[in-house]
Amino acid sequence: MSDAGPLGILAGGGPLPGRVAEAAIAQGRSVFIVGFEDFAEAAVIGCYPHRFIRLAAAGAILSELRAQGCREIVLIGPVRRPSLRDLRPDAEGARILARIGRALFSGDDGLLAALVRVFGEEGFVVRGADAFLRDRLGGIGAQGRVTPDALALDDITYGARVVRALGELDIGQGCVVQSGIVLAVEALEGTDRMLERAASLRQPGPGGVLVKLCKPGQERRADMPTLGPRSVVHASGAGLRGIAYEAGGTLFTDPAAMVDEADRAGLFLYGIGPPSGS
Repeated sequence: MSDAGPLGILAGGGPLPGRVAEAAIAQGRSVFIVGFEDFAEAAVIGCYPHRFIRLAAAGAILSELRAQGCREIVLIGPVRRPSLRDLRPDAEGARILARIGRALFSGDDGLLAALVRVFGEEGFVVRGADAFLRDRLGGIGAQGRVTPDALALDDITYGARVVRALGELDIGQGCVVQSGIVLAVEALEGTDRMLERAASLRQPGPGGVLVKLCKPGQERRADMPTLGPRSVVHASGAGLRGIAYEAGGTLFTDPAAMVDEADRAGLFLYGIGPPSGS
């Protein structure tokens, strides 16, 4: 049993907050979940000790974590960045927003890095979700029955260059490439909406490839690329031939279901290594 007290899980949407809680308990940890209102799902976190709190109510969040004895925390699950008008911070939240300063208006990675720093200054150790979900990190190479051909591999290579350039500017984590043509890049709308746009721009010939990678220098303790079965369904609906991701740097919400769905749809799931020197 760890002497670090319960693991505090700050939960956004999707199934991964529950997966982290399950894995932590299997490691002998107790957990307490702060579910962000309007993002965390009761069906996911409801069976664990939890409390729903507004995203900007930092005072309530910090007080609850301390009251529960949490000294280590994990931030997991997507949240939409609210507008300043909608934040309605409490007094502590306003103080923390002032400490974050200009990072509030920068890209996601700058903001997340600032949040990790602030939690550290408040006495918490921020751990990456991958410390608990190593069995859900996508592996190297083809994960199912389908493998990319030479054209798809060329698109993956080009797409990786595009995504890393986007990442240097802290814009997004993904793009769609078809036969050397960039059909769409991911920005604020997220991967699913990008795939919708890519479907409307599809060119004649073999389908394109979704490439999703970590940004250079990304704060992985707060934000890792995530894929799930729905990602495969949307990629298939967009007429793509497969998905490439950064092996060891991408969380699969349900690896077995993803492989089954990819095999059923005739898509590849293909893990590539990080760029040399990273």
